[in-house]
Amino acid sequence: MSALETVDRALLTAAVVVIVVAGAALLERIRRGPSMLDRAISLDVCAALIIAGLGAKSAFARDSFYFPIMLVLAFLGFTGSVGIARFIAVRDRPPRNGTNGNGPDTSERRKQ
Repeated sequence: MSALETVDRALLTAAVVVIVVAGAALLERIRRGPSMLDRAISLDVCAALIIAGLGAKSAFARDSFYFPIMLVLAFLGFTGSVGIARFIAVRDRPPRNGTNGNGPDTSERRKQ
């Protein structure tokens, strides 16, 4: 094993250790919350950590088999986080003046 291969393995091992530590911190963030948005962001980061783990495994094995899987996971993570963000944005939107939050006030239309 050459010096470059040794450095390569050491860096990949360090990357996997960082991914595992980040995953442990992520699970704690999901458990503690405190809000739904914190948990949604944590789940998006979870998808990114899975992709990073697959990338490290692919680099360690020198195999490109996992690249399409990583691409699909990235797409699903993105669409999931956008969907959750839209759901939270609609739910947390403050009501407009003179409305109950469900649309225009019908009493205002009757006065006109």
